[in-house]
Amino acid sequence: MRVRGNDYRVLDPPEWFTPELRVSVIVPAFGGQDKLDLVLAGLARQSYPAELTEVIVVDNGSTPPLRLPATRPPGARLIRCETPGRASARNAGLAEAGGDVIHWLDSDVVLTPGALEAHMRWHHTAPYLVVGGFMRFSEAPLPAELPDDLESYFEPAEPHRWIIDLLARTDGLTQRTPRPFSLHVGGATSVNARLFELAGPMDDELILGQDTEMGYRLGQAGAVFVPEPRARAYHLGPTMRMRHKERIDRVSFAFVGDRIPLYRWLRSHPGRQWKIPYVEAVVDGTAGYESVRATVDALLAGTQHDLRVVIVGPWDGLERDRRAPLKDPNLDLVLVHGHFEHESRVRFAGTDEVGLAVPYVLRLPAGWAPGEDSLASLLDLARTEQHGLINVLLDESSAGVVAARLERPAAFARARLVAGPQEDLDDVVDDVSSVTWVDGETYGFTREPAKPLGRRGAYNARVQAEADVERLTGENERLRAQVAKWREEAGTWRKDAVDYRRDIGALRKEVSELRRQLAAAHRAQDSLRTVMTATVRRALGRRTGR
Repeated sequence: MRVRGNDYRVLDPPEWFTPELRVSVIVPAFGGQDKLDLVLAGLARQSYPAELTEVIVVDNGSTPPLRLPATRPPGARLIRCETPGRASARNAGLAEAGGDVIHWLDSDVVLTPGALEAHMRWHHTAPYLVVGGFMRFSEAPLPAELPDDLESYFEPAEPHRWIIDLLARTDGLTQRTPRPFSLHVGGATSVNARLFELAGPMDDELILGQDTEMGYRLGQAGAVFVPEPRARAYHLGPTMRMRHKERIDRVSFAFVGDRIPLYRWLRSHPGRQWKIPYVEAVVDGTAGYESVRATVDALLAGTQHDLRVVIVGPWDGLERDRRAPLKDPNLDLVLVHGHFEHESRVRFAGTDEVGLAVPYVLRLPAGWAPGEDSLASLLDLARTEQHGLINVLLDESSAGVVAARLERPAAFARARLVAGPQEDLDDVVDDVSSVTWVDGETYGFTREPAKPLGRRGAYNARVQAEADVERLTGENERLRAQVAKWREEAGTWRKDAVDYRRDIGALRKEVSELRRQLAAAHRAQDSLRTVMTATVRRALGRRTGR
């Protein structure tokens, strides 16, 4: 099965397996003989076969030197590394290791008896895994000998809160998380040795944060990160980070920001450069001076500043004809090299291969120029949708398709690990990540690039935009006040209308009453007229009869 993203659940390792892989447990240590004795005693109890386990303890310059206790795994050996630092000690152990799997173990972490087997169950399922155990931090006093029942002795203990929260937010790292490599903590983590061959050893220049930086490079090499709850361990006391988190972060962040481009919050400065860029753009330097210049200049003028441009060509041995430069057969190459030679964001390379640690690579044909925000927009799409490859359609004719490619090297590294000999690598990338096509014109790619705005122009545009925002904000407030005034007047009008309706109702009642009274008066008048008429007739009748 092929893991898509970091959803390792498709692997489903069997409950029972036949152990075949050899594991090298590397334990760097500086002092702390009492804790080291307990750690080795815990390793001696592991259920994973001893003949497939080698334990390498690296004494990182302890005074007095460390020793191997009587209770230890068979064949455990002790080497010494005088170069200070946990990364140096681990690299010394890594150089001595012969296992198929490397298991980091700190010298104050005691594994429960089935922990190593729980790790190896996964490694027998796929050859590109990083498996993280679950540590609990115990404040129990150190025993003279390791107790038989670890849980009853070391509990109550605190879990690794940060890891627990990370797993809860990402459904155990299976949902979209840009940084599953955060699982790689050196206290109790195992890594397939092949991944170290691809990613390289730990960075011994780092003071702190080596585990995370190593995890990042393992992810770039194609690793899948698996949390294994049954791989339990007890940390003997709190870690230095738990005691001094803010101070540790202060030191760590000052260095890892240069090396982990995905830590975007550490790269908030809009113009500076970093050791590992967020994206490298690869351009063919043999395509002609004007074409190369147009493309590279447009890339450098864009909004994506965390960028390095790689111009590929036969630069080694390139010489300039100083007597007849216009007749130089390599004149265009000379012009390209001379034009960008001192641009710090441009490097010249003989091949189109880029560093494994770069998160994204844009391969763009010379002569095509991205718009000011084209690359940044493509990166947003790649990051949001977790695409392994975005093909950008630039031109299509009877001669064929011209396209740019935004690649995620981690997805391609995974694809290389699982691809068959005859498989198209892009198809495998689609299996382990995703591949999509977008229209270049929609994203602002053109053969006729606009004149770069420039930093001063961008500054003036920003100042004007800020002034416009301030002006429009004032206008908005004025209109809000006018609307509020109209609403208040409307409320008054509505109240007056209600009063008017009430008065009209009363008047209507008065008019009805007057009409009723007038009708009654008319009836009385009619009655009186009838009586008078009758009286007059009677009177006339009497006179006539006389």
